[in-house]
Amino acid sequence: MNTATSAANVASTADVRYRNVTVDGLNVFYREAGPKDAPAILLLHGFPTSSQMFRNLIPLLADRYRVVAPDYPGYGQSDMPPREQFDYTFDRLAQVIEGFIAAVGLSRYALYVQDYGAPVGYRIAAAHPERVTALVVQNGNAYDEGLDNDFWVPIKEYWADKSDARRDKLRGLVERDATKWQYTEGVRDVERISPDAWTLDQAGMDRPGNKEIQLDLLYSYGSNPPHYPAWQEYFRRHQPPMLIAWGKNDKIFPAEGAHPYLRDLPKAELHLLDTGHFALEEDSAEIGALMRDFLGRAVTQ
Repeated sequence: MNTATSAANVASTADVRYRNVTVDGLNVFYREAGPKDAPAILLLHGFPTSSQMFRNLIPLLADRYRVVAPDYPGYGQSDMPPREQFDYTFDRLAQVIEGFIAAVGLSRYALYVQDYGAPVGYRIAAAHPERVTALVVQNGNAYDEGLDNDFWVPIKEYWADKSDARRDKLRGLVERDATKWQYTEGVRDVERISPDAWTLDQAGMDRPGNKEIQLDLLYSYGSNPPHYPAWQEYFRRHQPPMLIAWGKNDKIFPAEGAHPYLRDLPKAELHLLDTGHFALEEDSAEIGALMRDFLGRAVTQ
């Protein structure tokens, strides 16, 4: 039996649990599956989604690994405190997820990072390299080349000029058409992409106050590129095993952001998939098989 078939066959047997834990006074929702004593995988989601983006992947891994996927504050089923009471920045999200890691008892773990998950996860990995057994990167950026495209032009203008006018120009990014576009642009077969995914994400953003939260985080994304040199130094110094499974047709984080990882991690395994930003929607079976093979070689405990 090949790896892909084996991964598919375990999908029906995974017992996914839906749990909550308190971190810094906040309710953090998470999905968990797999044996408690198995090697752990921490899945960090992107924008504008939640741990639901991993709904198809978790069962493909849970026979062999303890798989944990939290929702950040302001996303999914986790608390959404008002902006006046919570600082919606990437530094703060990373602090909450670091508290979450302690609360659920993860001492060592592989990290899966996608989109916003990359700057959250790399903050934690660079601060605690001894904890990270491996990195799986799916359309998550750590290089200037990954932001050198048309999508980022108005966002970079907002970083340079935090005015209401610049902010208002980005409001389309938190509306339904843009959310659907993130899921459907660049895919092979749009009929294989469940509309439930973008409908659920948009319902989260349509909650009163959430669109302003998302615009705050779009501004905070400008805090990430100054960290790139430190993250790249972490890669070079510690050489964490890395699997890159990248939707090459992504217009937000195109393949130009995937290749630079090999400068710092020449042993990284790079796979460019013929799909878009949310590659798991179309290629969860392939990514699951790649992960089982890669983690089986890279991670023991």
